[in-house]
Amino acid sequence: MIRIVKMTFHPEKVAAFLEKFNDNKQHIRNFDGVEHLSLLKDKKQPNIFFTYSHWQSETHLENYRKSDFFKQFWSELKPCFIARAEAWSVDAIEILE
Repeated sequence: MIRIVKMTFHPEKVAAFLEKFNDNKQHIRNFDGVEHLSLLKDKKQPNIFFTYSHWQSETHLENYRKSDFFKQFWSELKPCFIARAEAWSVDAIEILE
């Protein structure tokens, strides 16, 4: 399962977000069920970021979302948002490399 999350930050909060993400990315990547984690930035709007992650299952994602770590991490990020985060869970039909 692939999870895509779009996050739009106050421009002046981007540096704080990047620092927080950098401090926590290994913990997120090593969380049970995470197979891949990428942070992406919009080419035209430098305050819009996406996380792109692969999960073993929806159950693994839900366990992460219910974890104390996620609740704390997300509560620290929320004040940085200028718009509500958007998220999609999708299944890969085909991946060509």
